Amino acid sequence: MDLAQRFAQLAPSMVAMRRDFHRHPELAFQEYRTSAKLAEYLEALGLEVTRGIAGTGLMARLKGSRPGRTVLVRADIDALPIHEATGAEYASQTPGVMHACGHDGHATVAAHVARVLSELREGIAGELRFVFQPAEEIVQGARPMIEAGVMDGVDAVVGLHLWSQLPAGMVGVRPGPIMAAADAFTVTVRGRGAHAATPHLGTDPVLIGAHLITALQSLVSRETDPLLSSVVTIATVTAGEGAHNIIPEQAELKGTLRTFDAGLRRHLVRRIEELSGSLAAAFGGSAGVSWRPGSPAVVNDPLMTERFRAIARERVGDKLLEIPPMMGGDDMAEFLLRAPGVYFWVGAGDPASGKDKPHHHAAFDIDDERALPLAAELLARTALDFLREG
Repeated sequence: MDLAQRFAQLAPSMVAMRRDFHRHPELAFQEYRTSAKLAEYLEALGLEVTRGIAGTGLMARLKGSRPGRTVLVRADIDALPIHEATGAEYASQTPGVMHACGHDGHATVAAHVARVLSELREGIAGELRFVFQPAEEIVQGARPMIEAGVMDGVDAVVGLHLWSQLPAGMVGVRPGPIMAAADAFTVTVRGRGAHAATPHLGTDPVLIGAHLITALQSLVSRETDPLLSSVVTIATVTAGEGAHNIIPEQAELKGTLRTFDAGLRRHLVRRIEELSGSLAAAFGGSAGVSWRPGSPAVVNDPLMTERFRAIARERVGDKLLEIPPMMGGDDMAEFLLRAPGVYFWVGAGDPASGKDKPHHHAAFDIDDERALPLAAELLARTALDFLREG
């Protein structure tokens, strides 16, 4: 079968499915409609589908005509809490929820790869597992799916990310770390409330929080090896009830820690806790830190990356790029931690039509007509290649 030609034939189907998902986005662990639509599509192909994994996830198993290796193909399916501002005909019909990261495209691509490879079942040795994962945007979907057994007996893993910052037709990958570990934390600073006119009678948690925001940056500039990378961001500060003349009892700072190196990650987790407590104490207050641990760094296996490069180079030539690592996180890391594999980027941007806004932007969109067929072809070719002993 000519895979490029077959996916070109399926382009209208892919665009229609992606735009349907785009009209009906669902947040983490609420992807009921998305999951049901995917399950119906995959069951119609004759695949063995398991619904309700980790709540709203599912897995479809395509077993070849003879024994062999097992390759897992992963796609995420959740949307984001964003009011869409694309003005597209297929814009979100759910206020405040939007597919602003391409997961509608990821699910569509994986479903159509399952369709085409099911047509090749008689020539396949081994098993392909198509895993549709919920809750990537809060990095809480991969682990429960793995705990439910989707990785049992898996020899290799492959996944992709559609990327609006790369023009359609381009492909990006790199060996080793490609995305960072991203851990969310909340610092609760406690002081003593007082009237704004008598600050000496209280302990101002807002002042402590302000000092802490700047002090935390010293962990990046003075405690991170310059040859490594870390980012500490405070994204939300909350204190008081809106009054102008009341020093509140406490303030809350929410942020993220992003790292590539596991040792540095452990060090900075400890230091954020130590610095928060000691600085608050120096001002007469106290502070505690709670964590929502994210996934580890996304690390591509060098040998699997090289196998993918050979496939992509044959297809797109010099439009294959080695992309720099980025500080965003993705719980694809959990799958790659347990089996060798590759996570690659497929360009989906089109500056001429304005489809080049960054991910998580209210006007984010992709050039689905060009990006989806290429993404599906590369994913299919790589999955088939990984079924072979390397």
